[in-house]
Amino acid sequence: MKIGILGGTKLSATLGNKLLNSNQTVVFGVREDFVTKDIEWKILNMHLDKVFSFEKAIEMSDVLLICCENEHLPKVCSAMERSDLGCKIIIDCTNGAYTKDFCCNTQLIQKSIGDQKLFKAFNNLGIDYPKSDPMGLVKETYYCGPNSIEKVSVKKIIEWVGFKPVDAGDLDNALLLEAFYHLRKTISFQRPEKMDYHFKLITV
Repeated sequence: MKIGILGGTKLSATLGNKLLNSNQTVVFGVREDFVTKDIEWKILNMHLDKVFSFEKAIEMSDVLLICCENEHLPKVCSAMERSDLGCKIIIDCTNGAYTKDFCCNTQLIQKSIGDQKLFKAFNNLGIDYPKSDPMGLVKETYYCGPNSIEKVSVKKIIEWVGFKPVDAGDLDNALLLEAFYHLRKTISFQRPEKMDYHFKLITV
């Protein structure tokens, strides 16, 4: 299984390096004008078999993790529209902008790729992860999507990264996962110490 990670963000580099450390095959897709500033990306860019264009990474991959900034999501969607997605698994790891006209990114992606196998995972981490969790205290991530063989693969990928997967049902619940992210960010902004807050799932 070759995993393609789309977007030149901290989340992309972090998830990719964790997967590489678990001996998975990973490629990265970035926009044409992407500049490698962070040390993680400079190291990745030194490998000729790691960083490609969106289209090339999509073509090379069996599973795609979308980890781009919202401003570049239309470019990612356009690249997927132009590509033969075949039986590829698509995992949306992003969150839409929190406004009065809030729209879930997963719904936007679904409009672009149709009935392709689409899932959501890792969005609770945020696009700037691990900056939002410098101590590495977050141990779980939530995922949703259609009940299928592919969903088992999504769970496996989460485990390869090193998180506990928490099944949040079908893809309609992607909106809830994004709302969950925005709630924790709102709580963080309200606190005087300006620290990031995360939720912990417990059973009683």
